[in-house]
Amino acid sequence: MRWFPFLVLPILGACATPPGMDDATPSADFPAVAEWTTLDLGHPDNYADPSLPAPYRDPAVTALDSGRHDPITDRGATLGRVLFFDPRLSVNDRVSCASCHLPSHGFGDTAAFSVGHAGTPLAIRTMRLVNARWYAGPGFLWDRRAPTLEAQATQPIVHPLEMGWDPAHGGLDALRQKMTRLPYYPELFRWAWGSDAITTDRLRRALAMYVRSIVAVDSRWDRGYAQVYDPDAPDRGLLRDVPTLTTEENRGRALFMTPIAEGGLGCAGCHLPPTFALAADARSNGLRAGETTVFKAPSLKDAARTPPYMHSAMLTSLTLVVAFYDGFTQPGPSLDPRLVPPGGGQLRFGLSAADREAVAAFLRTLDDLSLPDDPRFQSPFRR
Repeated sequence: MRWFPFLVLPILGACATPPGMDDATPSADFPAVAEWTTLDLGHPDNYADPSLPAPYRDPAVTALDSGRHDPITDRGATLGRVLFFDPRLSVNDRVSCASCHLPSHGFGDTAAFSVGHAGTPLAIRTMRLVNARWYAGPGFLWDRRAPTLEAQATQPIVHPLEMGWDPAHGGLDALRQKMTRLPYYPELFRWAWGSDAITTDRLRRALAMYVRSIVAVDSRWDRGYAQVYDPDAPDRGLLRDVPTLTTEENRGRALFMTPIAEGGLGCAGCHLPPTFALAADARSNGLRAGETTVFKAPSLKDAARTPPYMHSAMLTSLTLVVAFYDGFTQPGPSLDPRLVPPGGGQLRFGLSAADREAVAAFLRTLDDLSLPDDPRFQSPFRR
C-alpha cells in the first residue's frame, strides 16, 4: 500500500485573525526605529501573505501549518525579525539568534557546534529553521522539550551558554527590563501590538511569527515539481520525473519518494514533500543503541548547506547520511518502526555506491535559490 504525505488531511477548526495588529494605522514618528534600523514601518514587508507555489497551497500542506492558531502578521513578523537579529538580546550584546541560525545556510550553522555568548561551544548541533512552519508534530528543539514554537522561541535566550539570561542573570524579566531601555523596542512593540508593553507572550509570538515566515519553496526541485504537480493524483505527481533534475538526481528522487514495499527507500514517509518537514508521528532514527529520546529533525530543505549532520554532528556528508540508513540504524525504544523490517533486525537496502550518491544528489537539489538573498531575512540594523 502506498502512503503519501499529501493524503494526510487533519480536520481543522476555524481560526480567527488576532486583533490589534495590521488593522491599526501606524504612527508617522518612530525616531528610534529610524535611527537604529532600515525598516519602513509605513510599508512593512510582506510576511503574512507570501506567494507560494501551487504544491504549498495544497490542502494537505496548509493543514500542517503550526501557526494556524496565531496567523503571521506583517507587523508581528517584522518585530520578530528585529528580535532575531539583535545581539543586544544576549547578556553581553555578543550573539543573536542569527549568530547560529545563518540566513545563508537555511538558518542553520556550518560549525559542528555553535558558540554561545561567552565563546563556549554548545553540546548539540544548531538546527535549521526553514519550513518549521509546516512541522505539526509534538515538540520543538531536538529533544522536543518545547511544546510549541512559541515556547521554543525564548529557550535559547534563557540558556546559560547560548544567550545567557538564566536565573543567575535575572531570566526573561531582566531581559525585558533591558529592552525597555533600548529606545526602538517600546516603539516597535507599540507599532506591532498597540501598546509599548514588552511582555514575554508578545516576545514569543513575534519570534514565532518570524520563524514561521522563513519558508524554502524555490529550490531546483520545487521549480521542476511545480511542472508535474497534479492535485488530483493520489501521489500529487511526486513519483514523476522532474524536468529540472538530471538523470542521476531523478534516480535519487525516485528512491527517496518510492515506498519501501515498492522498491524505494521510503524517505518521504517521514520527511514530507514538498516541505520536507518531519511527519508528526516520526520517531528517532537509531543513531545510538538503546536510545530513549524521541528526536525531532529539521526540514531537509537547505540540508546541503549545513554539514555535518544529525544532532551530534556525527555524519560529515549527505552521502554518509544515506549510507547510515542502509544497515546502520541501531535498535532502541524510540526507534521509528518504519526503520525496522517486518522480521526485525536492521533495515538493509543493499544500495550501490551510485544509488547512495544519487540520493545525495537529489537532496542537494532542495537548496532554496531565493532565500539567502531575500532582504526580508537579513539583518534590519544599521549598526
